[in-house]
Amino acid sequence: MFKVGLTGGIGSGKSTVSKMLMEKGMTIIDADFIARDVLDKYPDLKEAIKKIFGDHFFDYYGNLKRKYLGDYVFKYPSERKKLENILIPAIKKEINEYFKAYEEKGVGVCILDAPTLIENGLHEEMDMNILVWVDKNKQIERIKQRDNMDKESIINRINSQMSLDSKKELVNFIVDNSKSIESTRLQVDEILSILNVYK
Repeated sequence: MFKVGLTGGIGSGKSTVSKMLMEKGMTIIDADFIARDVLDKYPDLKEAIKKIFGDHFFDYYGNLKRKYLGDYVFKYPSERKKLENILIPAIKKEINEYFKAYEEKGVGVCILDAPTLIENGLHEEMDMNILVWVDKNKQIERIKQRDNMDKESIINRINSQMSLDSKKELVNFIVDNSKSIESTRLQVDEILSILNVYK
């Protein structure tokens, strides 16, 4: 099976590109979905988070207050690292299970949609990697409109990831998503013409 990594920073439009690929029949593994799912699948992860970060990051029903914890860890990189040390091993395990299941089903091409693909070294396990790129000012504006965040929170989240310009050096294809949706679609179609060879 041909494995493809798809990545980009917050507000880059990675989800838009992922949706375009899915609409064209590509099989997608959504790392964000897995990251949410592992907390329910492995209850010990919640206990580990409570032990390190405290009960106040959970509501009355025991559900993690994701945005509240996110705002905290994105402000303090050392705290974010602690959270990643708890979650990343379980997330990687689940991703590999998905890849294995799709391979057994005979899927020819599988795309891993992961915002921190490169930060966690997963790009090295892929046969090809795609970056969805946008300039920083447009990135900030999109996040502000979409998530109603203040500028400090936005900058903290952007700075928590490797810069999009640095990621350019580590991928095979770059989708410039700073222009029109039609421009993005044309770039995605070019990549699909390559991927369809492996299907």
